[in-house]
Amino acid sequence: MIMTVETHAPHVLSCFHCGDLCPSADIESDGRFFCCSGCLTVYEILREQNLDTYYLLEEKPGTSRKESRAAEGRFAYLDDEILQKEFLQSMGVGRCQVVLRLPQIHCASCVWLLERFDQLEEGVLRAQVDLLRRELTVDFASEHTSLRRVVERLASIGYEPEITLADGVGKKRGFDPLVGRLAVAGFCFGNIMLFSLPSYFAVEGELTANWSAFFAWLGAFLALPVVLYSAADFWKSAWHSVRHGAVTIDVPIALGIAALFARSSYEIISGSGSGYMDSLAGLVFFLLLGRVFQRRTFAQLSFDRDYRSYFPLAATLLEGGQERSVTLRSLGAGQRIVVRYGELVPADSSLVSERAILDYSYATGESEPIEKKRGDMLEAGGRIVGAAAELEVMRPVSQSYLTRLWNRSAFKEGEAGRALIDVFSKYFTLGVIAVAVLAALYWWPRDAALAVHAFTSVLIVACPCALALATPFTTGTALNVLAASRLYLRSADRVEHLAQIDGVVFDKTGTLTNARGNEVHCEGLDMAPREKALLAELLRNSAHPLSREVDSALAATATGVVVGYEERVGRGLRGIVDGRSFVVGSGAWLKENGIEVGRQMATRRTVVHVAIDGAYRGRFVFTASYRQGIEDMLRNLAQRFPLFLLSGDNDRERERLASFFANEHLHFAQSPQDKLNYIEQLESAGWKTLMVGDGLNDAGALKRSSVGLAVSQQAGAFAPACDGIIDADQLAQLPIFLRFARWSRRVVIAGMALSLLYNLVGLSFAVQGMLSPLLSALLMPVSSLSVVVLTVGATHVLARYLDLGD
Repeated sequence: MIMTVETHAPHVLSCFHCGDLCPSADIESDGRFFCCSGCLTVYEILREQNLDTYYLLEEKPGTSRKESRAAEGRFAYLDDEILQKEFLQSMGVGRCQVVLRLPQIHCASCVWLLERFDQLEEGVLRAQVDLLRRELTVDFASEHTSLRRVVERLASIGYEPEITLADGVGKKRGFDPLVGRLAVAGFCFGNIMLFSLPSYFAVEGELTANWSAFFAWLGAFLALPVVLYSAADFWKSAWHSVRHGAVTIDVPIALGIAALFARSSYEIISGSGSGYMDSLAGLVFFLLLGRVFQRRTFAQLSFDRDYRSYFPLAATLLEGGQERSVTLRSLGAGQRIVVRYGELVPADSSLVSERAILDYSYATGESEPIEKKRGDMLEAGGRIVGAAAELEVMRPVSQSYLTRLWNRSAFKEGEAGRALIDVFSKYFTLGVIAVAVLAALYWWPRDAALAVHAFTSVLIVACPCALALATPFTTGTALNVLAASRLYLRSADRVEHLAQIDGVVFDKTGTLTNARGNEVHCEGLDMAPREKALLAELLRNSAHPLSREVDSALAATATGVVVGYEERVGRGLRGIVDGRSFVVGSGAWLKENGIEVGRQMATRRTVVHVAIDGAYRGRFVFTASYRQGIEDMLRNLAQRFPLFLLSGDNDRERERLASFFANEHLHFAQSPQDKLNYIEQLESAGWKTLMVGDGLNDAGALKRSSVGLAVSQQAGAFAPACDGIIDADQLAQLPIFLRFARWSRRVVIAGMALSLLYNLVGLSFAVQGMLSPLLSALLMPVSSLSVVVLTVGATHVLARYLDLGD
């Protein structure tokens, strides 16, 4: 929030618990002051349980309790037995476990307090915090406490769990089979290498030959789990590719593994050699290591969140004048619900109350609050920003507008183009098979045994181990570099997709502009400090977003007594504070109150006029607050890419944005479906688009674009389904990120070129039938390691050059 006039706020107290400003010194305990009764309550709870050491670990470590609501009855839906079966894991007789997401976790003090939760709630046996995921795992005895009581106690100390429709709280995080296959391959590889030493370095003699044969058989025995278990994914992928008429990198890999095992088995059984079992195990181990490295992602992030992650799990049902909390799944048409300030409309409903003000910015992109009147239709996804509203549900949650929109097939993820390695592998595989056949045909008339040897040798040495490692180690390293710069991509292959984009599409509200607050400018408004304080006192009676923004911009301590307060939704408010009369709102509202606004300069901005004691004093003008560095970013990107804007907001910022976007590329008042359709048109025309947005209204466009980036103030906070999450403060670095992705792709190409060079050297021996076990054992690991060193090293050098990462 920015205000252009200078203000001087008097000295104020800060809350001992959360650090927020205290409006007065009335809320006090033990000589410590608190901003609200909620913070005081938390302090008293911790003091009673001798846990006030919490405040010694960090200064003002708590979270504000100003916006919290009374916990009584809010979590009654958690007593539902069906719901508990989905959320709880049984840990034995009378013992349950639940995993709860606590977005308030932010520091070591939070961890210290929450891991002593057993001292705050009887029946809790163990509490463990996962700081990265912002999750708390609680084991409790069901005979002494319940899920509802656990959640209520957490809410009472400022750590209310985030429980949404999408939560699978009771899901177990299973063992990763890829890691298991890697472990088996690594164990077998290390032992087979030891067993192979006699074959490589032994002197001649009958005893040595016997031991070499014995160790060769041991190696073959250990190679079986590598071929049958560790390499299972390569067999499945290769077979799937062949069945569908495609050739991926897994096809030549499977051919190489098959040739290695068949040739090695023949040599060991016939006694003609010791085989290549060590090379086979090493090949599979390094390939799996590359896949694990490439698939490495960030446990604290979620890239697949849909509308269910946006909605709470419960609503307040109104029956017979009584309120009770129920799950959303139980809501049906005709039922009445109460939605309070800050809560979401969970289902398409009809407004029963006289009026309601809703913020649909996250669902539609429109930044201005919308006024609804009795009988109006309220679509799911709007957030109440005024007084509480009574609604009548028209459709169940599963049939709401957002649900229907999300479930459309067009919202499924679009293709971003085939990976470079997959395009290359088709020609590589055909070339290898051709060379192997030609070598066999050449030697067959001369020596049939040598022809078979040459054929299998070509398949063995041309197995693209180094080729397959160039991509995962480059993109995996790039993934970690970008993460250190707070751009978190879903997976390593998204780095390559990012390198191929040729058009950038932006949302405006919450993406280019700050998600919270506008710039507030004063025009002709000159108020004394006392008048600002009185105006702040009046505005704090209003829940309207503009009232709150003006109040924040005034930065004045509210004082005085308000009488005769009146507010007209969508027009303005008035009242008397300490004998001074204030009228605040639209020009029409002031005229209605007999105050002449006068001739005002035309503006397309949002304006709030102010009159004091019947005299017009000026106005507050609201303009969108753009993120720092956005103009330089757009100017840089516009030199290399066509830029498009898809905004759900109105076009009042058109002039300001026209210098960065072509006029025909500026689109305002776009619904979620409009955004999705536009991206589909671009993609169908051959564009590879990067979509950058922040709200649920961008979700379809984010999924359909070649790469979708969700802008977030906090990586662990809600973000729509996307390919990546970019920290809002780092959005200005987007041109550097795109440049880094393009250069990373060139590093991949360099690694592939080096691996081809190794293949050519190996093939020159293989086609002559001169490939020995020792040469194979040396060539494969040397080629693999050198490619890994080149790609990883070059990527880190590039990152330092662009000043990325830590």
